[in-house]
Amino acid sequence: MSAEAAVAPQRVDYRTDPSQYRHWKLTFEGAVATLGIDIAEDGGIRGGYKLKLNSYDLGVDIELHDALQRIRFEHPEVRTVVLTSLKDRVFCSGANIFMLGLSTHAWKVNFCKFTNETRNGMEDSSHHSGLKFIAAVNGSCAGGGYELALACDEIMLVDDRSSSVALPEVPLLGVLPGTGGLTRLTDKRKVRHDRADIFCTVVEGVRGERAKAWRLVDDVVKPNQFNLAVQARALELAAASDRPAGAKGIALTPIERVEHANGWNYACVDVTIDRAKRTATFTAKAPATAPVSDIESIVAAGASWWPLQFARELDDAILSMRTNELDIGTWILKTEGDARTVLAADAALLAHRDHWFVRETIGMLRRTLARIDVSSRSLFALIEPGSCFAGTFAELAFAADRSYMAALPANEEEEPSITLSEANFGLYQMVTHQSRLARRFYEDAESIAAVRAKIGEAVKAVEAERLGLVTASPDDIDWPDEIRLALEERAAMSPDALTGLEANLRFNGPETMETRIFGRLSAWQNWIFNRPNAVGEKGALKVYGKGSKAQFDVARV
Repeated sequence: MSAEAAVAPQRVDYRTDPSQYRHWKLTFEGAVATLGIDIAEDGGIRGGYKLKLNSYDLGVDIELHDALQRIRFEHPEVRTVVLTSLKDRVFCSGANIFMLGLSTHAWKVNFCKFTNETRNGMEDSSHHSGLKFIAAVNGSCAGGGYELALACDEIMLVDDRSSSVALPEVPLLGVLPGTGGLTRLTDKRKVRHDRADIFCTVVEGVRGERAKAWRLVDDVVKPNQFNLAVQARALELAAASDRPAGAKGIALTPIERVEHANGWNYACVDVTIDRAKRTATFTAKAPATAPVSDIESIVAAGASWWPLQFARELDDAILSMRTNELDIGTWILKTEGDARTVLAADAALLAHRDHWFVRETIGMLRRTLARIDVSSRSLFALIEPGSCFAGTFAELAFAADRSYMAALPANEEEEPSITLSEANFGLYQMVTHQSRLARRFYEDAESIAAVRAKIGEAVKAVEAERLGLVTASPDDIDWPDEIRLALEERAAMSPDALTGLEANLRFNGPETMETRIFGRLSAWQNWIFNRPNAVGEKGALKVYGKGSKAQFDVARV
């Protein structure tokens, strides 16, 4: 079997647990957790390459994502996470270059998007949940390895005259540091742009006191003092966190999924694929009865508490669709059930938002909804009879590129409604750091006040369109044709152009580090991934490790 065939697409399952880890060692000591990087060379998620020098692929990052979830929910006593290497003289050499060279463009793009989301999630937990991260760089740290360190709150580098930090992608591979590296250098670490230019164009990187002087790391420590210094700093950061020292964690039980030929079913989410029309219908299902609302019962419910179960299942569905169903270009977002039970869940989330478990559940919902926002699929919400676009579920409609709501003036009992809750006004911030309603109304105070006044009311189609909550409200006569035409028109357009269009229009608010990562760095990286200077027969990414020199088309474009 050729190397190219070895990395041909096959279905990826994002579900895992610590008993299946091959690349990370997770240990706990009081308020400090250690994530040890010990990547198995023969443990690639695809064949055709070896994960040497603690280089990673999608499988490694799936484990990292799961490990972070375990820390968040199963170990509330942890306040600081230390990321360090268990291999000698190497921290992490980044994404495996041979894997990238063998992968399709779509695989590279999805891989980089997921790794970006995982690192953004670390910063999200630091900001919202008091979970702090230290990168204890105890060896060479290059490319995506340094980008992983950049996602931490602090970077400590061993001063052993050989360990360095580097972003060598441009001179070595003809691509960019695609997991936030360039953006975090400037936006987060405030590295002066001329120094950043030098740093990103030298293969060997920077080490020792120069790395600290250039703001590339926070501290450099001699080898004989390094472990003690890391532990001391981890405890200092832990002392400032409000994560509960004595709380009992919540076991993240396996996500149960029933698969069939055209989709899969969970307890709270269904996905149905129409391959002929290239659409997938996501149906979010409200709980049959109001979820428990007192904090003792919420904690006792654990992973089966409906808001968390829904978030985990939706997250898995999004990831599975993005990676495994590339031809399905339009996602139709639907809901079903009783709005009262969703609103009751929202009330519990808001009432107990300062409790660690509820706070982490809100964080999981926030990150999952943000994953929808950055997905390169057309999003259409259909608000039909039997729908339940209330509170948290209404966020699905507000995330959509278009939302259609059926108007049934002759049958008011069957006419669907939208019901807002306080959760729609900032609980689930986008990567623009806005609520979706604030994004929708361009922060216009009058428009936001008008819809806020409707909190708790069942808003019908005509009024919803008047308030700007939906795109259109066809009546029952026009509904079938209008929806059919909208979906057929979408399917006839260029997927590439639609991806660019949607990404530009969805993020019309303030520029943030996250929007710059997704909207600028990732966009340029994805373009470069398609260029001959990177992936042509003599491109830098293709010839790496083969003993020949890259040949560049010197024309600037």
